[in-house]
Amino acid sequence: MDIRNAVAVVTGANRGLGRHFAAQLLERGAAKVYAGARNPASVDLPGVVPLALDITDPDSVARAADVAADATLLINNAGILTHVGFVDGDTSDIRREMETNFFGALNMTRAFAPVIAANGGGAVLNVLSVLSWAHYPNYGGYSAAKAAAWAMTNVTRQELAPSGIDVTALHVGYMDTDMVDYVPASDKVDPAGVARLGLDGIQNRALEVVADEKSRTVRSALSGDLATLYPGLPATR
Repeated sequence: MDIRNAVAVVTGANRGLGRHFAAQLLERGAAKVYAGARNPASVDLPGVVPLALDITDPDSVARAADVAADATLLINNAGILTHVGFVDGDTSDIRREMETNFFGALNMTRAFAPVIAANGGGAVLNVLSVLSWAHYPNYGGYSAAKAAAWAMTNVTRQELAPSGIDVTALHVGYMDTDMVDYVPASDKVDPAGVARLGLDGIQNRALEVVADEKSRTVRSALSGDLATLYPGLPATR
């Protein structure tokens, strides 16, 4: 889709990657950018429209869809990371991961797909992860939710195509944001560059954007032996 004159809704737009998406949408000529955040007062980017939004609350999502009734582009960016373990971790944290990273994006897609279709079509971008494909201890809840969101992306892409709505997946590893402030800077990529690639993908109607070398490496290994992705496992017998 042509981002110029698009009306965009960005979730989690008060910081990190979401803030970069909102800023670059304005730079590219979007007619309006709704910056979604649980606390709209935390949105400090000039030119955007702060939008009160809790993607885990269906009522909040419905209210946001009523406010942003002119939307033609949805960027599902908001997410959380709890580092919960599957075997002995708190199941409430696993549920939080699923409610935000999977059901939150699904809530938004279900609410805004009719809005975008009524406005002549447009696009949805889902921010996924390299952990949609590869899954490790301490990232179990996040990986499960992002894998589910990848499946949701592939299905909704087919369901929404007849309505003139493109659905793009954005996969990326560590970015230089607050969510992974414990990771060395040398292992992280610039979120501004990731936002640029994601918007290019929307513009070019890409099905998938693989934004960094870590994600490209894992993507290429999916058809190989599991020991490639999980070298700590016993050798294949």
